[in-house]
Amino acid sequence: MDIKKKKCLISFGAVFLSSLIMAFATKNLVRPAGILSGGFMGIAIMVDMIGELIGISIPTSIGLLCLNIPVALFCVKKISPRFVFFSLLQVAFTSLFLPFVPRVLLFDDKILNVIFGGFLFGGSIVIALKGNASSGGTDFISLYVSNKNGKEIWNQVFVFNVLMLSVFGCIFGFEAAGYSILFQFLSTKTISTFHTRYKRVMMQIFTKHKDEVMAVYCEKFHHGITALDGIGGYSKLPVSMLTAIVSSYEVDDVITVLKEVDPKVIINVSKSEKYVGRFYNAPL
Repeated sequence: MDIKKKKCLISFGAVFLSSLIMAFATKNLVRPAGILSGGFMGIAIMVDMIGELIGISIPTSIGLLCLNIPVALFCVKKISPRFVFFSLLQVAFTSLFLPFVPRVLLFDDKILNVIFGGFLFGGSIVIALKGNASSGGTDFISLYVSNKNGKEIWNQVFVFNVLMLSVFGCIFGFEAAGYSILFQFLSTKTISTFHTRYKRVMMQIFTKHKDEVMAVYCEKFHHGITALDGIGGYSKLPVSMLTAIVSSYEVDDVITVLKEVDPKVIINVSKSEKYVGRFYNAPL
């Protein structure tokens, strides 16, 4: 099986699982808690509710389409058609699964529904993101900015959702808005904790086979690497220290490739708190 087909199968599996978990969390945790979701879905629902107050029918599905379609078309050009296709597939699967997911009363307590709902909802989005897809809506915007600048903006998305839910609270009451904000905080925190695509790490590689290691690294990965030659303190033999900055997603792949060239290689991985300079982000 070629790499392209393998990636498509991984994306399909991630999207399928993500949709199943999201549908389950929505039906059995989010809806029983009576809270409003964030993002474009929350906006569409709120617009529909406001429309009912003034006697105008604005179906949530229509509002969701009006918000998603322009952003999806923009992301087709700016990110990739593949990413948009699997993201829209995730939205379609979630809508398809919702009526068929069994209703299970997990908790009688509203707070527990909010807490576990936020965690599962955020986890479902993480699974989609790890499959190079998303759950649509504001995820499109988040991934576009992150892929362009190499920086995550989940905190800014949370602030946007808080502002939107505050408007909801002014109109429909702040108790539901408060629970909804807590739900969004837990969901956003789950995503930022487990989605590490744009987190960078520094790898220090100690080897006696500098040329072979650098050759295979430069062939397999699109990042620079710097070599410093020295002497081993114990062996008194020549040894090289290679330094590279890579995405945390790539660490295991780099280690696997380098150990094939030099089974005795020593690799130290540490967090990169701040990185300044050009950095290659693999396309979604």
